[in-house]
Amino acid sequence: MHPSAAEPYLPAEGLASLEDLAFKLAREASALVAQLPPQVASQLGELLRAMNCYYSNLIEGHNTHPRDINRAMAQDYSHDAGRRDFQLEARAHIEVQRLVDSGGAAPVPAASRTFIAWAHREFCSRLPATLLIVTNPDTGEQPSVVPGELRLRPVVIGRHVPPPAADLPAFLDRFEQAYTVGTLTLPRQVVAVAAAHHRLLWIHPFLDGNGRVARLISHAMFLELGMGSGLWSVSRGLARNVVEYKQLLMAADGPRRGDHDGRGALSEAALSDFCRFFLKCCLDQVRFMRELLQLDELQRRVDLYVRDEVDAGRLPAGSGAVLREVVLAGTVARGRVARLIGTSERTARRVTATLLQRKLLVSDSHRGALRLGIPLDVVERWFPRLYPEAA
Repeated sequence: MHPSAAEPYLPAEGLASLEDLAFKLAREASALVAQLPPQVASQLGELLRAMNCYYSNLIEGHNTHPRDINRAMAQDYSHDAGRRDFQLEARAHIEVQRLVDSGGAAPVPAASRTFIAWAHREFCSRLPATLLIVTNPDTGEQPSVVPGELRLRPVVIGRHVPPPAADLPAFLDRFEQAYTVGTLTLPRQVVAVAAAHHRLLWIHPFLDGNGRVARLISHAMFLELGMGSGLWSVSRGLARNVVEYKQLLMAADGPRRGDHDGRGALSEAALSDFCRFFLKCCLDQVRFMRELLQLDELQRRVDLYVRDEVDAGRLPAGSGAVLREVVLAGTVARGRVARLIGTSERTARRVTATLLQRKLLVSDSHRGALRLGIPLDVVERWFPRLYPEAA
């Protein structure tokens, strides 16, 4: 099969609805990170990587409770083998996304064959052997996924038959050429992230793990464009609209629908529909997080939580002033706590110790500056609707 079988790799230029969406997304995503002090944004990044992992798992049909994800990051694993496997899967996703976010990934464009193989290898090499076994429903065979290696056998995904294994290198080379293009305008590059998401799944380069890798690649491509961050995630939007997501993916697998449907082998109209849906999901998530992270509203929710905890005797008086300072300023020196709450040094140390014990404050050392902590038990109060109510 020739790589032209996946044409068009991009919808035609001039689709105003797509380019308008792309422009809005680029503008609003770039502005999101400026809402918060860098230290608070960094701490939120850890929380939101776990959220991204939760929703990415959910798309794959793996409902891993946020508390289990949190325990996995502390290497506290369930005695139940199935739950433990999903915890290890969650930890793998978070560790790989952290590498991508920190620039610790392969030093090549996110759309490159090298980066795609790197993402798959890094993720799958962290999985337990039980999650690397794929069962063929027709033959009962159970081949194992080899981390980072392209599949060596044919597969069928629903009604879609991806390219033969021997042709995968050529398809991935064309993929890299199509989506690593510096001459495109920014709106077209944003549209390319959406189109690449579908086309990578259409190529289906690996025996398993393609969905997870495609979402990591989308995240990395947005980072390359300067509009991605740890503060929003397309996975949440896709998971909340998972039926439509899978329907549009399937529709974009289809052939050209006639003379007025582009000039490629596949339907340009269906690809445009998928890109429009994908970018709307991204924009919805950016706007959701922008509203959630409005500094005055975040401060109000933290204040209400602290007031309730102080009234219940679970936090000492003065806690609110310390947390208010770290939300607004990002950090506070330990020596300033006594002045902030108007007490003795001894009382200030007791307040600080309690907040550290509750993980409402974190610090890199016994004398280091204090930063905001976000333990799991405050997430629903401070960041409502981040997870579904059932979670």
